[in-house]
Amino acid sequence: MNILGIDPGRDKCGVAVLTDGGEIIFQSVIATADLEPTLKNLVAQNELELAILGDGTTHKAAEKILRTVGLSVKIVDEKHTTEEARHLYWEKNPPRGWRKLLPTSMQVPPEPVDALVAEILVRRFLSAS
Repeated sequence: MNILGIDPGRDKCGVAVLTDGGEIIFQSVIATADLEPTLKNLVAQNELELAILGDGTTHKAAEKILRTVGLSVKIVDEKHTTEEARHLYWEKNPPRGWRKLLPTSMQVPPEPVDALVAEILVRRFLSAS
């Protein structure tokens, strides 16, 4: 079974699709305005039934969209996910050049980490199941 993760936000959302074994199938940061058409495509391509939704900003609006496209929704606590996502970003993209000299805890990733938050939400759900 594939599982959809959503980190909802006012302007952008992190989206990730993982297998129940934890393999990443899809991961992206999208504009919140594009959430519904993106979800329709992902549901059609990946036979999704379950969405894991972070309980942060605008999660109620995102939940309505998820239910509209036919997904059941589980809401997961987003506490500390941004910090985890920043750490995960640097694990996946180790600093190069002069950035190697600075601790990653003092650096901000050069791109949004919302998609990594969506991945973390699914992994939290899988580890709790």
